[in-house]
Amino acid sequence: MNNIKINKIRKKLDILDNKLLGLIKKRTNLVSKILKQKRYKKQIVDKKRIKKILKNIRNKSIKKKIDPIITYKIWSSMIKAFIDYEYRNFKN
Repeated sequence: MNNIKINKIRKKLDILDNKLLGLIKKRTNLVSKILKQKRYKKQIVDKKRIKKILKNIRNKSIKKKIDPIITYKIWSSMIKAFIDYEYRNFKN
């Protein structure tokens, strides 16, 4: 593959990255709304919900023919990042 083709593909990746940033912003706003409803720090981590989310993502990944290991790692990291966000912003 030559550099011109690589650069074209990278530009497409950059466009996708910008779209992902917009989605992360929307998700952050929703998480902030949920956080305002929580009265106790112990409500931040819901292991049952996390397990359900990861199971659903795995099933959807398989149906869409996406490597479920990739999506598991992405969602696990995202969940951990938002848990950290909630702890940092609890009662603020």
